Amino acid sequence: MREEASLRKDIPLLVREYLLNVLYPARCPVCDRPAPFGTDICPDCLMRLPVIGTRRCAKCGKPVEDFEKYCEDCAKNPPVYTCGLGIFLYDEQMKRTMALLKYKGRREYGAVLGRLVYERARGELLRWRPQIIVPVPIHPERKKARGYNQAEEIARPIAALSGIRLSPELLVRRERTGPMKKLSRAERFSNMRNAIAVRPGAFVPDRVLVVDDIYTTGATVNAAAGALRDAGARQIYFLSVCIGAGFMVTY
Repeated sequence: MREEASLRKDIPLLVREYLLNVLYPARCPVCDRPAPFGTDICPDCLMRLPVIGTRRCAKCGKPVEDFEKYCEDCAKNPPVYTCGLGIFLYDEQMKRTMALLKYKGRREYGAVLGRLVYERARGELLRWRPQIIVPVPIHPERKKARGYNQAEEIARPIAALSGIRLSPELLVRRERTGPMKKLSRAERFSNMRNAIAVRPGAFVPDRVLVVDDIYTTGATVNAAAGALRDAGARQIYFLSVCIGAGFMVTY
């Protein structure tokens, strides 16, 4: 009887959720059109996602040749962090998806992408055993204008699904850096050198996972890792939705 009463109580909620799904269906982060009922990504779009299936750099996770352990960037300029990986290749499709998340107000895409990252990186999370998850921060002015930090939106489902504590306020962005698309590797690292810091008085555990949306040269993740290392972290890992395949070894 108690179960029947509980079911009757939940029926209005189920009806409400059904109507919301019908009237306002979730949009697919790949094609940006309504996803099939009850899903958050089209099955065909999911199959087309550029998952990296080749050998990866043992440090940053970029695609490398079968005979290479490290990519050119990591071999010449070893990063501060321990290791990490991006799940999808940053190709033209993923550029459009990430632009929708960051610049077109598609905040909900962060949750879908974060779930996909978790599903692809569960093995790494079990090996790394991070104690906290820290999203890369954005400057307060940018967050106010955008309404959210896309890295935090991606990190939230990873934390929820893994059971690892999310610490969105641990890192702060001290400087508002401009676009780095046309900067050299050296310029990007110089641009980020003092841009990220650990919040004063915050406790930093030994093992930390940094989450970001896109990894290209690694300047942003490296800056975050440097701040965490200086505050006491010993093992620093990263996950990103996308990672580029190019290298910028002149540094």
